[in-house]
Amino acid sequence: MQHKEMNIEEIALAHSLSLEELQQIRDILGREPNHVEIGIFSAMWSEHCSYKSSKKYLNGFPTKAPWVIQGPGENAGVIDIGDGYAAVFKMESHNHPSFIEPYQGAATGVGGILRDVFTMGARPVANMNSIRFAGIEGNSDIAKKHRFLLRGVVAGIGGYGNCMGVPTIGGETTFEDCYAGNNLVNAFTLGIAKADEIFYGKAEGIGNPVMYVGSKTGRDGLGGAVMSSASFDEDSESKRPTVQVGDPFTEKLLLEACLELFKEDLIIGIQDMGAAGLTSSSFEMAGRSNSGMIMHLDKVPARETGMTPYDFMLSESQERMLICAKKGTEDRIIEIFEKWELDVAVIGEVTNTGNMELFWHGEKCAEVPVQPVSEQAPILDRPTKEPEYLKDIKNIKLDKNISNQEAFDAMFSDMEVVDKSWVYDQYDSMVQTNTVKGPGKLDGSSIRVKETGKALTMSADCNTRFCYIDPKLGASAAVMESGRNVAMTGAMPKAITDCLNFGNPENPEVMWQFAQSCEGIKDACRELITPVIGGNVSLYNETNGVGVFPTPSIAMVGVNEDANKVLPSALKSNGNLLYILGETKSEFGGSLYMKKMYNQVAGTHPEVDFGKELKLWNTVIEANKQGLIESAKDVNVGGIAISLAKMAVVGNKGVEVKINFDDSKDIFSETLSRAIVEVKPSNKEAFESVANENTIKFEQIGTVKSGMISINDIRITLTEANDIYYNKFKRVIEQDL
Repeated sequence: MQHKEMNIEEIALAHSLSLEELQQIRDILGREPNHVEIGIFSAMWSEHCSYKSSKKYLNGFPTKAPWVIQGPGENAGVIDIGDGYAAVFKMESHNHPSFIEPYQGAATGVGGILRDVFTMGARPVANMNSIRFAGIEGNSDIAKKHRFLLRGVVAGIGGYGNCMGVPTIGGETTFEDCYAGNNLVNAFTLGIAKADEIFYGKAEGIGNPVMYVGSKTGRDGLGGAVMSSASFDEDSESKRPTVQVGDPFTEKLLLEACLELFKEDLIIGIQDMGAAGLTSSSFEMAGRSNSGMIMHLDKVPARETGMTPYDFMLSESQERMLICAKKGTEDRIIEIFEKWELDVAVIGEVTNTGNMELFWHGEKCAEVPVQPVSEQAPILDRPTKEPEYLKDIKNIKLDKNISNQEAFDAMFSDMEVVDKSWVYDQYDSMVQTNTVKGPGKLDGSSIRVKETGKALTMSADCNTRFCYIDPKLGASAAVMESGRNVAMTGAMPKAITDCLNFGNPENPEVMWQFAQSCEGIKDACRELITPVIGGNVSLYNETNGVGVFPTPSIAMVGVNEDANKVLPSALKSNGNLLYILGETKSEFGGSLYMKKMYNQVAGTHPEVDFGKELKLWNTVIEANKQGLIESAKDVNVGGIAISLAKMAVVGNKGVEVKINFDDSKDIFSETLSRAIVEVKPSNKEAFESVANENTIKFEQIGTVKSGMISINDIRITLTEANDIYYNKFKRVIEQDL
C-alpha cells in the first residue's frame, strides 16, 4: 500500500482501523506502530479474523457433550464416532471473494476448508456447500448477473473439489432477491481420523523451529481479511486483486505430505494459512500457547520479486501451512515435503518472550506482543434494535381464491424446489467409493466409514425466509431442519458447525437479527443435544445499503451404526403405505406458498417445539433400526404436497394420497417437525407400535402407485412431473449460453 504522503492516522484508516483502535495499538506497543505492524493489527482485528462484533453473542453456545473431542477455537471441530475414530468438520464462508470473482472465490473457499480439516490430522472424505443467489429466471440484469455468478461458483467448487479427490455429496442452492448484491458461498468439509491422533494449531517449546511448507508466497489476496470485513458498493469490482488464486493440484500434494508427516512424531503443532495468511497462523499458534516467536521473513519462499515484509505477512496466497516442529526433526520434515515437490523452509523459532519478532535480512522490522493481537482484539458492544419491518408483516390474510392445483404447479416448478442436477453433476460425488446417499437423493447425504462399517450423515440447511420473519425461531428451525434431514437417513444427529451470514453490524437492526439468531441456535442445540463444535461468522454482506436476510447456515453431522441401513428418501415399491408423522397446523409464515402466491415474505413463524422434533427423530431412527421403514422424507419447503411429489419423482413412482384438512391449502403448510414415511403393509402394525411408543401423532394417508401423482385435488402425471423436476433448472441456467 502506498503511504509516503500519509500520516499514521491516515494509514490506520486506510487499513479499516478506527482512531480509537490506533490509540489502543499505541498503548500496547508504547510507541507509534510502523507500516508492517499496522498491517498486522488491521488483519487480526478485522471483523473476519477477530469476530469483534459477534463474539459477545457467540459466548454461551453449547459446545460440550461426551462425544465432543474438540469444540470451537481450533481449525475444525472433532467428535467421537466410535471404534477409535473421529469425524473432523467445519463450515466457512467465502462470500465476498465469490461475488467479486466467482470461480476463484468459490474454489479457494473449498481449498481453505479442506486445509482446516486435514491440518487436524484427518483425511477429507466429504464436501458439501450452501450457495445462495438472487432469482435467475428472466432477462433482468440481476437474473443475468446471478446466472453468471452461479455458473462460476459451481465451476469453482467442482474444479477444486474434483481435483482433490474429495466427493461433494450434498448441499443446497436457494434463491432470494436479498442476495442480489451479495451471493453467499458456504463450504463444508468432513474428514476422518483416529480419535487419538488429532493435531492442533499450537507453537510451544523454546527453541523449537517454525517451518513454512506448501506453495510459494505471492501478492495475491493482500488485504483479503479486511476486504471481507466491509460492505460492497459500486467500486467492488476494483477489489478483484484481493481474491486469492487456488491450485488444487498443489493442495493435493500438501494433503498427502501432511498426512505422511502426521504418521511420524515430528511436530508440536500445525496451522493453515487462511485469512490474513502468515499473520494469523503465526499469531494464533503462539497465542494458544502463550509463547513468543521469531520469524525471518526473507527466508519465506517467494513467488515474486521485490516483495516486502508487509507483503509476506499479509499475503493470502493459497496452499500454505505453518508448522511448529520438534527440534532436531527439521531434516526429516524437509525430506517429506521435498519428496512431494513442495516448498519447505525453516523461517524461525519459538521463544518465551511473548512477542512476535519479525526480521528482514537480519534487521528487526516489527515487534508486537502476541497476546493482545491474538486474544485481546476489541470486543464491540454494538447497539441493537428490533427491525421496523417486523411490525408490518405479521397479520397477513391468505384470502385469494387460488386452487390447490394452481398453487402446486407454481411451487413445484420453483427454482428452490426443482432438482439441481445441473449443479451437482459437475461435482464428483462418488470418488473414494464410500458415498452411500449422494446429492439429489433428498434430505441428508451419507458416507460409509469403511474402517468401522458405520455411516456418517450430514446436511446443510437454513430457511432464510423463516429467519427474516423471526430470526430467533428461524435459527432454531434451521438447526431442527438440519437434524431432521440427518435423522431421516436413520442417523442420530450429534453436533453442528455453523456459518452465520448477516448484513452490516453497524446497523442496529442487523445486530438485533444476529443476537436473536444466536439465541435461537443456543436454544435448539441445548434442547436437541447437538453442540456447536465450530463455525464462522460472515458480516457486512451488504451492497449499497441493502443487506441479506439473516442466514445462519447450519451443517449437522450424525452417526448411523450400520452403513447398510441408510434410509433413502425416494419411494421404493408400489402398494406400500404412506404415513404422515407429526401434527399439521395452518402455518404459512415465511412459506413458499406465501412467496409464490402472494409475493411476500411475511407472517408468523411456525411453532417451534423441540420435544416434538426429538419424538420425530427417535421414531424414524428406531423404526429404521427395526427395518420397518422403506423410505422417509421430512416435510419442509412447500409442505406435504411438495415433499410427497419429490419423493415420488426421485423414486419414479406415483402416489394416491387423501388427507382431510379443515383448510384444503394446509397441504402446503410448513409446520415443523413432520415427516412422510413409506411402510410395507406387512410392517404396518409394528411401525404403528413404534410411533405409539414415541407418543407421536401419525396418520396413514395413502399408497404408492404407478403413473400418477394424486394428492387430494392435485393431479400430475409422473412423466410431466419428471420433466419439470429434472429439466427446469437446466433450461433456466443455460438460457443465455
